[in-house]
Amino acid sequence: MSKVILTQDVTGLGAPGDVVEVKNGYARNYLIPQGFAVSWTRGGEKQVESIKAARAAREHATIEEAMDLKARLEANPVTLAVKAGAEGRLFGSVKTGDIADAVAAAGLGPVDKRLIELVAPIKGLGKHEAILKLRDGIVATITVSVVAAK
Repeated sequence: MSKVILTQDVTGLGAPGDVVEVKNGYARNYLIPQGFAVSWTRGGEKQVESIKAARAAREHATIEEAMDLKARLEANPVTLAVKAGAEGRLFGSVKTGDIADAVAAAGLGPVDKRLIELVAPIKGLGKHEAILKLRDGIVATITVSVVAAK
């Protein structure tokens, strides 16, 4: 087992700044090469504090503000116009950055694309869902309506 410091949110493992113990191969072959974690050292405590400070800056300021944004996001579906073929298949796929831009364009407020998680890859027209992690314990489900661009 080896200790690592998470630099990004890893589902089922932890949030940025958390020090977790994982199997050596998982850390060596996946987490560290993908940039999800760095090796833990005694000097890494300063790094943990800077990661947690950056995470706190990205989170919404208050719980009330996050709950208000959650209510607005869940009440208003977001429409996204993309290039599509004749059978409704997209040329490529919809990314989290596209969803963040569509949320901002809809007037629902700016959101960080790193906080958006796709339930399934969006490769076709229709209604899809995405999850937005606003704060610890506050998660909004966004309905994304993908339509063909004219």
